[in-house]
Amino acid sequence: MILAIDQGTTGTTCLVIDADGKVRGRGYREFTQHFPRPGRVEHDAEEIWRVSVEVAGEAAAAAGTRLEQLLGIGITNQRETVVLWERASGRPVHNALVWQDGRTAGECRRMKADGLEPEIRERTGLVIDPYFSATKLAWLLDNIPGVRARAEAGELAAGTIDSWLVWKLSGGRLHLTDPTNASRTLLYNLRDGEWDPVLLDRFRIPQAILPEIRASSEVYGTSAGAAFGAELPLAGIAGDQQAALFGHACWSAGLGKNTYGTGAFLLLHTGAEPVASRHGLLTTAACGPRGERAFALEGAIFIAGAAVQWLRDGLRLVEHAAETEALARSLQTNEGVYFVPAFTGLGAPHWEPAARGTLLGLTRGTGRAHLARAALEAMAYSTRDVAVAMEADSGVRLRELRVDGGASGNDWMMQFQADLLGIPVRRPAMVETTARGAAGLAGLALGFWKTPEEFASARPEETVFAPVARDTERRQWLAGWKRAVAAARAWAEAGEGDA
Repeated sequence: MILAIDQGTTGTTCLVIDADGKVRGRGYREFTQHFPRPGRVEHDAEEIWRVSVEVAGEAAAAAGTRLEQLLGIGITNQRETVVLWERASGRPVHNALVWQDGRTAGECRRMKADGLEPEIRERTGLVIDPYFSATKLAWLLDNIPGVRARAEAGELAAGTIDSWLVWKLSGGRLHLTDPTNASRTLLYNLRDGEWDPVLLDRFRIPQAILPEIRASSEVYGTSAGAAFGAELPLAGIAGDQQAALFGHACWSAGLGKNTYGTGAFLLLHTGAEPVASRHGLLTTAACGPRGERAFALEGAIFIAGAAVQWLRDGLRLVEHAAETEALARSLQTNEGVYFVPAFTGLGAPHWEPAARGTLLGLTRGTGRAHLARAALEAMAYSTRDVAVAMEADSGVRLRELRVDGGASGNDWMMQFQADLLGIPVRRPAMVETTARGAAGLAGLALGFWKTPEEFASARPEETVFAPVARDTERRQWLAGWKRAVAAARAWAEAGEGDA
């Protein structure tokens, strides 16, 4: 069996998966979210490591086995989140800066005003935005006393969460990443497949602190028994969204998926060549059928399931996220209530980091059912915005949408998504497709699955949601959503929403 470590934004999931694609053991635990100031989001990287080790052991125990009896480890992770740590001790010099963190919005605006975005977009496929790792890493180097000098002296190492976990798992022997994670940093040349010296100079990042870039599917080394409790091959790495794309067997041009997690991420595989976006999307590295480097178009929606988490933890309107389905069903319509959950700005295709969460259409009759429904609808509306931009860039009409992630388990929302897009939505029985993709990349490298086709066939049945809404209904829904997004953008443009 293969161990898949899925290190997400709000928690770590570990799955033990057998050759038939069945989950034999599962473990999950949330960890602390730190919000030191408005617009700033941090994680304790040491807590992430501790939770990941504990949950891995729980997953193995649930599978009726021990870690040392597993075949190997595949890793998938929240992307863009960056950690800077001491090589000698393995201790972080600061909390990790999370992909949602907006503290570098001002620097990003200055870079755009200086006309740097066209060159950076050409080299990386990305836009200048605090979402990505480079400005976060530069902030750590510039704002933590003594850190830049130590980095230039070779005392520190940096990386995204995959690199941090590999370092810790290997007892400090391995410092590496893969193209899917490297391509999210603003430091990776998408065509050359290497760290870009021009961009390293632009962001003032010493290359010596960065990890080696390796393939997404290969045996990198082994975990250290003293650190992890077992010596197992480390054999697969991919950023969470590319891992999910691989887990859906979307490894050829024209196939796409959406993951509804903390954020929502729609990816369309474009094959062996990158496709430049003209409609606010990103061009990113992806995986071919054996984990080789390929490319995809991506639309990143910063807040999806996190909006429901806010209803639960911030407003205490529900005790469990699953309650939102019954609340949404209790209303015949949304009664004009819309929620644009731009807590950390708007992502694709709008790219407005100064936008903030906006609730509209409230009346004295508005209750928690309206807010629950509006949060679910917002995920579907945001997905449609990205899908429309994606079709315009690629010239390919989406025939169906493959979905995964925790919120995809909400039947009401999946039906609304199908109605809004006007195409079928296909959900696998195992919605943890991100972990499945990590297991697949590791398993192919280890010969656990002999061919990509063998891996693809090892998956449970699927549920298909067919659209039933009328075009007139769809147009009415979308008109309200467009007004709501315009209101959120107007707030940002007036200067009131700056971090």
